Amino acid sequence: MTLLFWLSAAGVLLAYAGYPLLMAVRARLRPQPVRRAAQTPVLDVVVVVHNGAAHLATKLANLMAQNYPVDAMRLHVVCDGCTDASAAIARACNGVQVHEFSQRRGKSACLADVVPQLRGELVLFTDVRQRVEAGAARALAAVLADPQVGAASGELMLEADGDYGRGVDAYWRYEKAIRKLESASGSLVGVTGALYCARRQALPAIPPGLVLDDMWIPLAMAAQGWRVVFEPAARAWDRAATDPLAEERRKRRTLAGNFQLIHRWPQLAIPGAHPLALRLWGHKWLRLLAPWLLLAMLLSSAWLALDGSRFFGLMLALQLGGWLTALAGRLLPGTARWLPVRLATAFASLNTSALIALPDYLRNRQAHLWQITPARDA
Repeated sequence: MTLLFWLSAAGVLLAYAGYPLLMAVRARLRPQPVRRAAQTPVLDVVVVVHNGAAHLATKLANLMAQNYPVDAMRLHVVCDGCTDASAAIARACNGVQVHEFSQRRGKSACLADVVPQLRGELVLFTDVRQRVEAGAARALAAVLADPQVGAASGELMLEADGDYGRGVDAYWRYEKAIRKLESASGSLVGVTGALYCARRQALPAIPPGLVLDDMWIPLAMAAQGWRVVFEPAARAWDRAATDPLAEERRKRRTLAGNFQLIHRWPQLAIPGAHPLALRLWGHKWLRLLAPWLLLAMLLSSAWLALDGSRFFGLMLALQLGGWLTALAGRLLPGTARWLPVRLATAFASLNTSALIALPDYLRNRQAHLWQITPARDA
């Protein structure tokens, strides 16, 4: 039981603290800077929507305001089984090419059909809801002037409302810090679906039915030797979730998508089988194991505390205190104004979602058919 406790604790610490520290050390000792250069090659901008009429006109106006040569940027709206006015709104905008599919199949299936039709040197992917800053396209294009870079992710900024939203934003800032360190030391394991850009000729064949196309695509590019980097000068804005249940549904869908990746591409979980295997384990797969490791820590420390160990009695009390703090944050929203409560609530929410994600994936094979929500879809 003592061994079980320490191994479990080591796994949790590695997932949430050890891996970021490792990336910081690598970025410090073996930095891999990006060679940026101003350029404006032909850029295809792709927005896949399902019943996105409420956001589409605003999004297209936002994209048309990009500080990018008009004759070098082509807008594509892909309607995935839309039953609203999305296609009509897109057609009413001059210069927008509409790709309309009557049957709803999910984003990756639409991309699989549309991407081979594109002819621009670069392809910029963005979602319908987020506002993209005017200089984002130029910033991403400049990163792709580096001949080693195959894809570049923008930065998703969250405008937080309320105590729960600030807790979500705090976790997202931690996540982005890791991505910056990964980029500085080599490659990311995924990009921000709200805003990223890739070389068209380097894009892989995209299989239908993916939940996380924004991980599959960069991982496939990295497998071919391309770097995938982070560009904080290219920013998109969204609002942080204020509804805990809606945010947990989003997290569960994303985490279920990680299980789908392992199911469809098992080599991703085999050490050494993919160039980013170490980063995948440190950033993604250990987090899928974390709730089970936390449970093992709790049970083993309880066993040892009942056996008379004062040290493990203290460990048990600290763990129970943390979980009770998180519970207070959910049941007593007023307590979330305190930072420790917000962080404990976000941590508990993430790990509870990871615990449920595997049965979610096994039970629901239609998770790739996303729903529009007021919360972000990172």
